[in-house]
Formats: sequence, structure tokens, C-alpha cells
Amino acid sequence: MAEQPRGHVAFDSDECKGCAMCVEVCPPGCIKLSEDLNQYGVHPAEYTGEGCTGCGICFYCCPEPGGITVYRADPKKQTDAA
Repeated sequence: MAEQPRGHVAFDSDECKGCAMCVEVCPPGCIKLSEDLNQYGVHPAEYTGEGCTGCGICFYCCPEPGGITVYRADPKKQTDAA
């Protein structure tokens, strides 16, 4: 059986300044810099779409308030689905 995702992250590309701190600290490596530019002319961070554990390390290292939102999966709902 495939492992259920434990979380995911959402980025506000208008808040991101492209410092890549979140990319560097992400344990599963599921964050990258976008190929597109945001309104400031930098490459904002984005979620690759899989692998997030919901640890929140990216949130805590981000210097921009509101730049990253971490969503953790509800373990009770995952147990019920199995």
C-alpha cells in the first residue's frame, strides 16, 4: 500500500523574496524555486507536489511572515481510510 502524504505546503509567491532558505532546510527536499518570476522579479519557492511530511521547518526559517503555510494531514482520517 502506498504511503499517505503527511502534509503539504502552500507559498504566497508575492511574499517570497527568493532567498531559498526553505529549499535548503527541507528534509525531504520537496521545495524548489520556481522557474517563473514574481512581482519582485525573483524566483519564488514552490512545493514540488509530493513528499512533504508537514514538519514545518520551512515555515520557521522563512523570514517573510505569511510566506509559507504548512498543512498537516489528520492522522485519524488516514487511519479511517485504510
